[in-house]
This record gives sequence, structure tokens and C-alpha cells, in this order.
Amino acid sequence: MTSPGTLHVVATPIGNLADLSSRAQEVLRGVDAICAEDTRHSKQLLSHFGIERPLVALHDHNEEALAQRIVGRLLAGESLALISDAGTPLVSDPGFRLVRAAREAGVRVSPVPGACAAIAALSVAGLPSDRFSFEGFLPAKASARRERLSRLAGEPRTLVFYESSHRIAESLVDLRGAFGDERHAVLARELTKLFETVLDGTLAELQAQVDADPNQRRGEFVVMVQGAGDDADAQLAEGRRVYAKLTDHLPPSTAAKLAAEITGASRKALYGG
Repeated sequence: MTSPGTLHVVATPIGNLADLSSRAQEVLRGVDAICAEDTRHSKQLLSHFGIERPLVALHDHNEEALAQRIVGRLLAGESLALISDAGTPLVSDPGFRLVRAAREAGVRVSPVPGACAAIAALSVAGLPSDRFSFEGFLPAKASARRERLSRLAGEPRTLVFYESSHRIAESLVDLRGAFGDERHAVLARELTKLFETVLDGTLAELQAQVDADPNQRRGEFVVMVQGAGDDADAQLAEGRRVYAKLTDHLPPSTAAKLAAEITGASRKALYGG
């Protein structure tokens, strides 16, 4: 009876190609095929290291349909690798359906760790990182984005978001609306690449810097926001969330009064802020 192969989940660089470990290169050279999110992009990466392996396109649109077929190859004894366009697979990238199907079939799934933009950003942010909440990409639609942020305003853990260049400016506006101008935050852009920058300050200060410099609206972003630091911060954040909901149905002054009574937050801070 043929023993199943192994599915290797391999992290790839988020910018600097030197971050692909020697172990990752060895694994990628040794597998029967590589499942890649964008085969054209991954072919360039692999070519840089002289790695020539068959590529299988695995992305959000075909993963569910393809997972069992790939598991069949693993059960037949092949070893395969899973990579994403950049960083650690499954972190805001496709792959969890395949990994779940492989594990359910009794196939060994082995990580080959490496770069991850969220962890790299946290390591240089100077924000509390003993507990944090990774929230991935915020919704593209403004209303859904504001609703998501309003639910997170009282979260005590450091919050980590991914954001794209064409939404960073409006997302910072919505972050200020949900968390207030004075909440401390860090904006990491183009990590490990030529134009890497890490900005920190209040949300109001970060928005001003991004608005003033077009270069700070280019590239790929990790946005980190310090959690609600004490009971007063959490109370005010919850008050803002309730106030925003009530203003959909009530005049602002009435909404502020009720939100203050419900949450204990200052009516003046809600209505004036």
C-alpha cells in the first residue's frame, strides 16, 4: 500500500527575496508539484532560485473544486507544496480548504515557516504584542467597514489590519471615526522592500502624514492600532459605537443622551466628539 505524501505549507518572501530560507528552497525543489495562488507570479520567484517544478493554480475561485483532486495526489504518494503570492499561506490568502481536506484525509501537513507581513510589522511597531487580534482586510464598502470598526472600538488587544493603496486614506478616516483622533497607531508600508516606511503616532497624525505625502499612499500596508487601554477608553469606544447606531434613528442630541445612559460614557464626549 502506498503511503501518503506530505503537503508542505511554505512561506515565501513579502518583498526581499533573500528571506526565502534554504529549507524552503530545498522543500520546493523536492516536491512533485507546487500549488500557487498566481502561477505567473510564482514562476518568476521560483525561476530566480533556479527551481523548476510543475505549478498548479490554486486560488479563491477554484480551491473548493480542486481540493479533493489535490488530496487524491497526496494519497497516491506525491508530496506537494502550497505557497501564496507573498508571505505565509492562509494568512489572508487561499489554502485553508485544501489544508483542512488534507488533514481530514489523514495526510501530513507540515509548515515551512518564514515571512509574514503581520508578524513582521508587529515586531517593529512598539505596540503591545503579547495579545493581538489579526483582522485581515477591512470590507471594501464604507458602510460595512465602519460597522466592523465600530464593533472593534472597545477591543483591548492590539488590532492588526491589512490595507491596499487605493483604500488606505479612507480607512484611516474611518479608523479615526471609530477609535478617536488620539488612539495610538502604527502604519507599516512596503515591508522588506526598497521604500519601506514605518510611521507611528495618533490616528489623526498618521492621517495627516498620509494625506501630505502621496508616496505614503502607495504600496501594501499593515495598520496596527493600540487597543482600548483602560476602562475609560473602552467605555468611550462603546459609547461611540452605540451612539453611531442610535443616530440612524434618532436626533444626535437624543442619541448621545441615550448612549451615555447605556454605556456610562460622557454625553459631551459623544455629542461633541
